[in-house]
Amino acid sequence: MEMQNTPEIDFVITWVDMNDPAWMADFRKFKTGIDNSTNQYSEARFRDYGFLRYWFRAVEKNAPWVRKIHFVTCGQKPQWLDTKHPKLHLVDHKDYIPNEFLPVFNSSLIELYFHKIEGIADRFVYFNDDMYMIAPTSPERFFKDGLPCDIAAFRFNSGASLWAKCLKNNIRLINSKFDKKEVLSRDRDKWFAEEYGSKRRLTRVLQPFNRFFTLKVPHNANAYLKQTYEEVWAEFGKELTEVSVNRFRSENDYTQELFRTWQICRSNFTPYNVYKDTRMFPLLTRPKQAVEAIRTQSHKLVCINDNIHIRNYEAVMKEIEDAFESLFPEKSSFEL
Repeated sequence: MEMQNTPEIDFVITWVDMNDPAWMADFRKFKTGIDNSTNQYSEARFRDYGFLRYWFRAVEKNAPWVRKIHFVTCGQKPQWLDTKHPKLHLVDHKDYIPNEFLPVFNSSLIELYFHKIEGIADRFVYFNDDMYMIAPTSPERFFKDGLPCDIAAFRFNSGASLWAKCLKNNIRLINSKFDKKEVLSRDRDKWFAEEYGSKRRLTRVLQPFNRFFTLKVPHNANAYLKQTYEEVWAEFGKELTEVSVNRFRSENDYTQELFRTWQICRSNFTPYNVYKDTRMFPLLTRPKQAVEAIRTQSHKLVCINDNIHIRNYEAVMKEIEDAFESLFPEKSSFEL
C-alpha cells in the first residue's frame, strides 16, 4: 500500500480524557446551568474506554502510507503514547483555536478550525476516536485523482434533534451560495453515480426543487481538502466566528458537514459509496454485531458508538476490547 504518485495525506483524530482533574474542573465550571440529562452532554460524549492504542495499531498496520497523525486534545496525552514518534504531531486546542473560545467541550467547534493546525497537509482525513480502520486500506479509499472520495445524495432531515438542527444550519448557508439546479446539471454523473445504488432515490425525488436539502451524513472517516476549509471561512467567517462562543453543542452550531457539502457543491470530490465499506454500530442496540464485525474484519472502517444507556457496559466494553486485541495484539511504534 505504498503511495505512488499520490499526494501526501494526513490523519486528524480528536480525543479527550474526561478523568483528567483539570479537564473535569473546567467541565463542571462551564456546564453550570446546562441540562445534562440527554446524551448530548453526557459522559458518553467524553469518556475514554481505553481503545485508543488499538486505533494507532490499526493505522500503523492498515495505513502505513499516512504522512502525519495530528492528535488533537486540550493538552492531554495518554501515558503510553510516544510523543517523539516522527509521524505524530500533538495538537493542543490552544494551538489552533482562538484563545477567547477556550476551553471548549463542543466537538463541532473543535472541527471548525482544522485548517489552522500547523503543518497540516493539503489533504487530510478526519477521524473521531470511535472510528477504527480494521482492515488494510489504500490512500485511494479517501482520495482519488487528488479529490476526496464522498457520496452526494440527499437524506430526510426532520430537524427535530439538536444535531438535525445543526445540519439545517449548514444547508441554509449552502443555499445562500449555490444554485442547486446548476450544480446538479453540471455534475449529474457525480450526483447520480451508479455506485450509490439505492442511495440515489431521494435525490431523484427531490431533484425538481430549487433548494438543497441535507446530504447523507455517513458517520465515517471523512476526507477534506485544506482549501475547502479556507474557502468556507473566507465566505462565512462571520457566521463561524459567532458560533465559536458555544463551548457546548448548541442548536445554532455549524458542523464539519458544512465543509463536506461545500466540497461536493464545488465538484471537489470523487463519487464513492462510503456505506459499502463503513459501518456504525450503536453499542446500545448492536454490541454483538460490533464485536463480530471487528473479529471478522467485515468492513474497512467501523464506528463503535457509545451511549450512556448501554446495559452491562463493562461486559460490552470487555468484549469489544477482546475483539480488538485479537486483531492487534502487538504494540505499535506509537507506544512506549
